[in-house]
Amino acid sequence: MNNQEIAKKVIDALGGRENVNSVAHCATRLRVMVKDEGKINKEVIENLEKVQGAFFNSGQYQIIFGTGTVNKMYDEVVALGLPTSSKDDMKAEAAKQGNWFQRAIRTFGDVFVPIIPVIVATGLFMGVRGLFNALEMPLPGDFATYTQILTDTAFIILPGLVVWSTFRVFGGNPAVGIVLGMMLVSGSLPNAWAVAQGGEVTAMNFFGFIPVVGLQGSVLPAFIIGVVGAKFEKAVRKVVPDVIDLLVTPFVTLLVMSILGLFVIGPVFHVVENYILIATKAILSMPFGLGGFLIGGVHQLIVVSGVHHIFNLLEVQLLAADHANPFNAIITAAMTAQGAATVAVGVKTKNPKLKTLAFPAALSAFLGITEPAIFGVNLRFRKPFFLSLIAGAIGGGLASILGLAGTGNGITIIPGTMLYIGNGQLAQYLLMVAVSFALGFALTYMFGYEDEKEVATEVATERLVQEETTGNIPAALQNETLVTPIVGDVVALADVNDPVFSSGAMGQGIAVKPSQGVVYAPADAEVSIAFPTGHAFGLKTTDGAEVLIHVGIDTVTMNGDGFEAKVTQGDKVKAGDVLGTFDSNKIAAAGLDDTTMVIVTNTADYASVAPVATGSVAKGDAVIEVKI
Repeated sequence: MNNQEIAKKVIDALGGRENVNSVAHCATRLRVMVKDEGKINKEVIENLEKVQGAFFNSGQYQIIFGTGTVNKMYDEVVALGLPTSSKDDMKAEAAKQGNWFQRAIRTFGDVFVPIIPVIVATGLFMGVRGLFNALEMPLPGDFATYTQILTDTAFIILPGLVVWSTFRVFGGNPAVGIVLGMMLVSGSLPNAWAVAQGGEVTAMNFFGFIPVVGLQGSVLPAFIIGVVGAKFEKAVRKVVPDVIDLLVTPFVTLLVMSILGLFVIGPVFHVVENYILIATKAILSMPFGLGGFLIGGVHQLIVVSGVHHIFNLLEVQLLAADHANPFNAIITAAMTAQGAATVAVGVKTKNPKLKTLAFPAALSAFLGITEPAIFGVNLRFRKPFFLSLIAGAIGGGLASILGLAGTGNGITIIPGTMLYIGNGQLAQYLLMVAVSFALGFALTYMFGYEDEKEVATEVATERLVQEETTGNIPAALQNETLVTPIVGDVVALADVNDPVFSSGAMGQGIAVKPSQGVVYAPADAEVSIAFPTGHAFGLKTTDGAEVLIHVGIDTVTMNGDGFEAKVTQGDKVKAGDVLGTFDSNKIAAAGLDDTTMVIVTNTADYASVAPVATGSVAKGDAVIEVKI
């Protein structure tokens, strides 16, 4: 399909133009605000060509196309009539969604994400300077001073950056915000780091009991000052006449907020910030790498929840205090394991669409963006995602044991190596990445993914060998009509939430959403395979059709719980005979889908394999016609 055809299918699956309020895009995703989430056909969208995954988050339905492709798809859907909006407009609408905690974390993200590039650059400067030191290449005096300017400035003025960004997010004047922030680190104030060292520099003492120092490197006090200052400025502006607003509002805001910031908010929240920092370091320094194990195991779950921006605050605090960020290595382990699991699925699957989806998603993960891997591959098959959490936990524990700490934040895995070149930890970092990758790949390859097409192929090969050795060669194929093996509502195969089936890779057929838990024979046939778990049956009809009946998606993971096979391999059955039973309630309790697929696996042997049923089907109703 070309981009225009894909765009048309996207719009249809979104519930049509009338269900879309607005559409925008970012670097990798098409972001759609819809009126009714229930009208979205998520299975169709997730299985469209070029779609790397889709999920609903922060009030938006986000369709992952990847860098470059998303721009072209955005142009196509807009050309087809979808209304547009800016990312800021969508963000304002999305901000109304979710509970208070989710909204608070999103606000942290909105404040700190614009600052991250500066911290990343500073971290890289630290790495380069550290590399010169490691190579024992002393820098000339003036040049050494210059490198210190590169590495220290961002942290010295960090409160100014935080207050500026907070004013911007909360609707204040960013220029007022940055001046207020810079007042907190004015050269006229005692330097906080110099005071902490206990030398000649001491805190100023106001009113005999309020110690005041600069807030160099402080994050939380600057954030609170920014929130209060932005709201105060807006309140002042409401009561000041427009004719004197330009003169009075900035003056009052800076006067009042500088007093509150230096004498009240700063001292109080500086203490709170220190306690948070102590608690964070206590978790990270837990014995035997337990802190890294815990964080590495839950980090990608937190990404799924959308509240992972809380780490930005903690990472910036650590960098400001120690110029070292242990979180970076732990998060890198979690992301590496996620990407490795995606590689394992791509290597193991025989489905060409899944291969083309898995490898680019894995590359994106190794460059620091795991959402395509999570939502496009691993979470869809469940087991790869949860096995990658185990691998990430072990990798995170190893990172803690090795004492890894990056010189910045915001970049991980491949680009993240730059944060460890100059601090003497590159070899340990690469070891941790290698272990996380090996575990994520091995666990997923061995236990996390089984390509059902591959199983069916092995069964068919075994049957052909038996036919050759026994001389039992089947008769020529005949036209025939298959009746439904399941009572329920017909679902188009393309709408099934499993790419192995929906792509047609295993053959053409139909799916049924069951209303009864009984599997019937769709024709007179021989049972060629009866899975011991009772969740699937393979039949060879007397007219030559090879039929796979698969009850539910990923139900093999239930290990037979809720299933009972009534036939065994080699049994002869008549159309309508009972093959087995299943309990849809147990399938639902396991968090799985009981939609049942009926596939003609030797579709290539026929001129046509066509579904003939729609709506509800009862026992004995025709569902598929095969013609030679």
